[in-house]
Amino acid sequence: MVEHEQHAFPEDIPAGGYSGITWLGDSLYAVVSDNLKQDGFFRFSIQLDSLGDITSARCIDFVDAGIPGRDSEGVAWCKNRGTLFVSGEKDNEVMELSLEGKPTGKKLLLPEIIATATNNYGLEALSYNAETHRFWTTTESTLPGDGPQATPTNGVENKLRLLSFDDSLQLVEQYWYVMDKPIAEAEPQHFAHGVSALAAMDDGRLLVMEREFAVPESKIGAYVNSKIYVVKPTPCTANNKKAHCSPIDKKAPCSPPLKKELLTEWSTAIGLLDFNIANYEGMCLGPKLKNGAQVIILIADSQNQYAGILQDYVKSLVIF
Repeated sequence: MVEHEQHAFPEDIPAGGYSGITWLGDSLYAVVSDNLKQDGFFRFSIQLDSLGDITSARCIDFVDAGIPGRDSEGVAWCKNRGTLFVSGEKDNEVMELSLEGKPTGKKLLLPEIIATATNNYGLEALSYNAETHRFWTTTESTLPGDGPQATPTNGVENKLRLLSFDDSLQLVEQYWYVMDKPIAEAEPQHFAHGVSALAAMDDGRLLVMEREFAVPESKIGAYVNSKIYVVKPTPCTANNKKAHCSPIDKKAPCSPPLKKELLTEWSTAIGLLDFNIANYEGMCLGPKLKNGAQVIILIADSQNQYAGILQDYVKSLVIF
């Protein structure tokens, strides 16, 4: 794997709360923001060099969905339907939009327990893969009925439900995913710890991005620690007595939790002279290079370039 440096293009990308990204083909991407009064999506053009590094990125326009903002956190291009699906943290639903931005009235048929997600820790990540015909989504943190949420001081590991849906938008699989414990050792002024993005691979593997964002009162020493893990969901079967899965009644994920393998980890921070902090919330598959390597595109949420410190970074990884 190759991890390229992050890049900012302030003259071509307006300040925003970019929280999700999906590849539409060629150099075109759909990007959603979590702080808009009107729901919809941006169209971005992102150019890569022969090694998969980002050479330019610009915002082309905004496609208005004509409905109030839903705190959009994730977006997935469903090539098989020719539409986009967008997850909203305000209503904890995943709704379908046409490429013209119009709601189709279709939604992923989520289990009722998702509606119990706590504020700011609801539906975040979303991905679709046209080869496996599967949508994947999850909440950012543990649902109230599944246990306590992790803090820097309680020693808890977040336990999330990874949910899989087929092309008919029906729930077909559920899995437990257990996050690492926070690396923070004391309660900062602001703290966010959860899964911020998913990317479904052609071979059935799933990339899971764990993100920890901690801001002390002084702001100096604030950091974002990002990790990307690889998991391989395996469908539960009646013959597997060590696992159970009940997608029909939508109550119980498969158990035990999925095994995960660390792909990469990096940290950004605010120091006395260093301001490279980047809160990555969006991730998607991009194109493949001539050698067959898969490019992964990441985008950061700058909270409208908060305090003039955060920037709208983009970054790429290459998986061989």
